[in-house]
Amino acid sequence: MRALTEQELHNLGMNIVGKELQEKGFEFVAINSELKRHPQFVLFKKGEPTIFVIVKTTNNIQSPEEYDVLWMETFKEHAKKHNAKVWFAGVGIANAESVDLPVFKDQPYYVAFNDFIKF
Repeated sequence: MRALTEQELHNLGMNIVGKELQEKGFEFVAINSELKRHPQFVLFKKGEPTIFVIVKTTNNIQSPEEYDVLWMETFKEHAKKHNAKVWFAGVGIANAESVDLPVFKDQPYYVAFNDFIKF
């Protein structure tokens, strides 16, 4: 068994969020899955402003929606310059057997994703 890398864990979180966005009827203008590059998704929906979605994947399934407030304020300013809204998706992914173990490739895991935090 091999533990997922930080990038693979991030990609898994992005897939979960991407499916949710598709179900909500959004079109993807741009997708960036590179770690620490933001936003991960730029969305379009007719009649609505552009939305920048930030995805943060963590192994903390108790409170995956925690984020760096100072950094978020800076990013919100960036979004304003593009007349865009900001949505934050905190995704917690943990090993199904024990939260103390890493998430392994092709092994069961828990997902904690409630909804988007909209700014």
